[in-house]
Amino acid sequence: MILSVSRRTDIVAFYLDWFFNRLKEGYVLVRNPMNYHQVSKIYLNPSDIDCIVFWTKDPTNILDRLDMLDDYFYYFHVTITGYNRRLEPNVPSKEKIIQSFQKLSQKVGNERVIWRYDPIILSSDIDLEFHCKRFRDIVSCLSGYTRRCTISFVDMYKKTERNTRGLNMRDVSHAQMVDIAGAIVEIANKYGIEVQTCCEEIELSHLSIHHGKCIDDDLISRISGRRINAKKDKNQRAACGCVESVDIGVYNTCRHGCLYCYANYSSKAVSSNVKMHDPASPMLVGNLEPEDVVIERKVKSFTDGQISFFD
Repeated sequence: MILSVSRRTDIVAFYLDWFFNRLKEGYVLVRNPMNYHQVSKIYLNPSDIDCIVFWTKDPTNILDRLDMLDDYFYYFHVTITGYNRRLEPNVPSKEKIIQSFQKLSQKVGNERVIWRYDPIILSSDIDLEFHCKRFRDIVSCLSGYTRRCTISFVDMYKKTERNTRGLNMRDVSHAQMVDIAGAIVEIANKYGIEVQTCCEEIELSHLSIHHGKCIDDDLISRISGRRINAKKDKNQRAACGCVESVDIGVYNTCRHGCLYCYANYSSKAVSSNVKMHDPASPMLVGNLEPEDVVIERKVKSFTDGQISFFD
């Protein structure tokens, strides 16, 4: 099993005590986002987990606790954009996040810390020149600390349109995607950083930008030294290249408050869920209720033998 921690919220930044309590207890309970009273019990023993994939906008809290992951294989996605607090109200300063990114890379290696510059948005104040400047500023600080940058373009969901009303955000056209991606990869190449896309249908291979896999079986194989035989995740969008994983997060719990976020439906829902969080609970939000049906989720290792470096 590959554990995703988490596409739905920032557990590293806000719920790390809870997460390590879950590792210590050896299991976690996760509600089905589509069926409230259906609860999965997922075992978290090292023998159950092929790799943990962390997603965060601020890795600071985990820097001094990495020893608690000694029995696991893992890597990180760390998002650093060029936006200010109008778009990302509660995200710490970019300087702080960059420093934490650098420290994390020094501890675990630059292959295991992937920089995400996403989502890329356009508005009356944010254009190609904006992205070129901000990307260049950030990449100059991350050179040598990462090997890969993942980009994506904003999807204007209804909730995104609602949350960003007044910011004059607009859909990014095909031509604009090509222009922005071309400028980004030209800058990234100067610093020896590969650029991949996340869940994008647009073909950018002519720019040497390929479709990426955020849950990446090839990377996990290199990290673990074991062949990983995992299928494409059928629960993700068609353009998503990720292999199958189990996510233990909960929507409407991320406190960064980014206006473009797809995982928070409303600030009211986030506030309500945060109040119900208990670090000692087996669930991220609340606890078991009388109507709940708990099903032990059957998970399997995707390990398919050791990698031979002499094949």
